[in-house]
Amino acid sequence: MKYYVPKDSAAVSIGAEDTAHALTRAIGEADVVRTGSRGFYWLEPLVEIEQDGRRLGFGPIEAGDVEALIAAVSDGSVENHPRYVGDIDTLLREQGQRRLTFARCGVIAPTDWDAFVAHGGSAGLRAALQHDGQKIVDSVKESGLRGRGGAGFPTGIKWQTVHDAPATPKYIVCNADEGDSGTYADRMLMEGDPFTLFEGMAIAGVAVGAEHGYIYLRSEYPDAARTLKAALDVARENSMLGADIFGSGKAFDIQVRMGAGAYICGEETSLLESLEGKRGLVRFKPPLPAIQGFMGQPTVINNVITLATVPSILAQGAPNYHDLGVNKSRGTLTIQLCGNVARPGLYEMPFGVTLDHLINDIGGGCASGRPVRAVQVGGPLGAYVPAEHLGTQLGYEEMAEVKAMIGHGGVVVFDDTVDMAQQARFAMEFCDIESCGKCTPCRVGSVRAQEVIDRIIDERDRDENIELLRELCDTMINGSLCAHGGMAPFPVLSALNHFPQDFGVAEPAETV
Repeated sequence: MKYYVPKDSAAVSIGAEDTAHALTRAIGEADVVRTGSRGFYWLEPLVEIEQDGRRLGFGPIEAGDVEALIAAVSDGSVENHPRYVGDIDTLLREQGQRRLTFARCGVIAPTDWDAFVAHGGSAGLRAALQHDGQKIVDSVKESGLRGRGGAGFPTGIKWQTVHDAPATPKYIVCNADEGDSGTYADRMLMEGDPFTLFEGMAIAGVAVGAEHGYIYLRSEYPDAARTLKAALDVARENSMLGADIFGSGKAFDIQVRMGAGAYICGEETSLLESLEGKRGLVRFKPPLPAIQGFMGQPTVINNVITLATVPSILAQGAPNYHDLGVNKSRGTLTIQLCGNVARPGLYEMPFGVTLDHLINDIGGGCASGRPVRAVQVGGPLGAYVPAEHLGTQLGYEEMAEVKAMIGHGGVVVFDDTVDMAQQARFAMEFCDIESCGKCTPCRVGSVRAQEVIDRIIDERDRDENIELLRELCDTMINGSLCAHGGMAPFPVLSALNHFPQDFGVAEPAETV
């Protein structure tokens, strides 16, 4: 009998390491498997026991609970245990999850190659090696996969551009600078199933004719760095990477490069500048990175989840992926639910689930027991969605209809005690702190906006300052060099439009 305990850094932060040590002392190291996390953070530390071909979950299990858990297993009374969760696969199905990208995360040890292959790993790359580059690109286009980093640009179109570019060498760059508030899917994947990321990058390399890849990892993820580097050695030993991938004669290898803590380096051109050893400043576009990217060469830049989704598309077929989702949003979305919510965690759901179902039915509503007032979707630059719009489906165009976005899939919940004027101010303060400083609308506008919001809060010339704030937001949206300054006004304007009373305005303001 095996006991599975996450080594995911979030699980470890709330006691998983102590739980694992207690289990090891009680039953021996050979029967304790350290995995990634299933994403059920309200149940961490989660312990799973393999029994009769099923994985039964118990959580949260702290070190002091281990003795009683082992006793329940010994006397066959696990279902009566007070922390019994049940069959994990059944729980995933009941929630409506479709684990494609995260199929192995929390299931296997992160660097166990045999377990990776036994659970379907490497099938996508092996399938890709049977086709030419154009066929692979066509499959990605047919799947409808869009970039999960924020913009939602069709992945296959980006790959096609690099495929068609005549210049060589070409590069694959993975943007692992996951900096948005309320997001952790990239970290979870890298810590829990790094081979899947390598597989997606290798498929991209084979597709476009690139032999070199880089993972640009944020410095705040030391556990992910250690796991990635250990997994790279294993992947090379098993010919997933190197000069002769699975005996195909095709080459591809990956290096990990660490960032230095700048949020702006999540923007692809700033990332490239940093990757080249320069200060992380936004580049003017055009040229696009697909034409002149890393070292001036054609470059595919996708984030972790985008690249890690590709193997399932190649292994199971593009139609299988395209059949999931809604309208132009195909496949699954890795939703990171957090904030004031009872059951925070990662939920991989087909596009089309509503915010209301996600937050109230699956997430259990606010942890405080109070009603939901606002939800910020898409990170610190995402708009605030009011409670009356929670029926909105999570889809790119569907969210755009309510002037919101999906971004990287982070969903942060606030109850009815939140002060939306202060949240608006925080958005501009964040923009100010993290601005690269290259363009005036972002560098100066974010500072002036904080001052204007302070005057509104202090009830000084409120009407005039609200008008001024709207004009300033318009300037930032239309004049900023990149999305950092161009999107920072979105949370401010959504707060103004949906929660005018927090700014001292009795009647709803006109939307912009």
